[in-house]
Amino acid sequence: AKRYTAILLSFRSPPSNLNNLWTKTILVNLRLSIGLNSATFMEKTIFEISKMDCPSEEALIRMKLDGISDIKKMSFDIPQRSLTIIHSGSIDEIEKSILELNLGGRKISTEETELQEFENEESQRRVLWIVLLINFGFFLIEMATGLFSRSMGLVADSLDMLADSFVYGISLFAVGGTVLRKKRVAKLAGIFQLILAATGFAEVLRRFLGAEIMPDYATMIYVSIATLLANGLCLYLLQKSKSKEEAHMKASLIFTSNDIIINLGVISAGLLVNWLNSGTPDLIIGTIVFLLVIQGALRILKLAK
Repeated sequence: AKRYTAILLSFRSPPSNLNNLWTKTILVNLRLSIGLNSATFMEKTIFEISKMDCPSEEALIRMKLDGISDIKKMSFDIPQRSLTIIHSGSIDEIEKSILELNLGGRKISTEETELQEFENEESQRRVLWIVLLINFGFFLIEMATGLFSRSMGLVADSLDMLADSFVYGISLFAVGGTVLRKKRVAKLAGIFQLILAATGFAEVLRRFLGAEIMPDYATMIYVSIATLLANGLCLYLLQKSKSKEEAHMKASLIFTSNDIIINLGVISAGLLVNWLNSGTPDLIIGTIVFLLVIQGALRILKLAK
């Protein structure tokens, strides 16, 4: 039995000269005959997700795949824009669900693997709660300071933080409940986010067409730097939760996030407001971010269908 076990473990992926149906049948029968449970052996499929550049996309994918019982484990690599899924049965339903998100999903490979011990779900849930609270806290801070400093860039970025909070909240809401319940919450969150973003976009148009309003550039810069650090902490916590080896992820990982790019955009807009003595840079960055928030709201609404 030990000899057969060693042989079988060396044939996780049958070599090219043993890829016919007869050989595969023999391998399966040998596994069963020596007491290896077929459930121990799973398929590992790797997907490229070209548009997955921040934890929000990860949460959307998790929610989309929720309820597919064949999925045993998912591992996200945001810097490499890849998703590894350990599953049993056919990959077709999983692949179809990923493609429906329009995030540039593409199957790279599928191979047999042994089922590994899963990550502690309670630990994942705790990290998601921390990230949610950080995002919602900075939504309140940026919204208040944005209104006080008359900066549409800060107001728009606050809605982007709120959008992330919605996504994490949807992932955590009604754990153990039905997928339908989660989708109803997603629909309400998407509509609320869309209304806020459309209102902000209308205010940007009003300022473009009306008298110029000068925002407080110093507040824009200081608050955006604080938000930048908060987003960096969120990404660090999310990556650390996946494996100890990723705890020392380098700074290049952080700058793959759209949220951080937006923070840098608001900081740059603040500098330009001071340099040009004009509120136009603030309105431009506000317009860009509001459009991104609207796009995110539409994506959430699509999940609710």
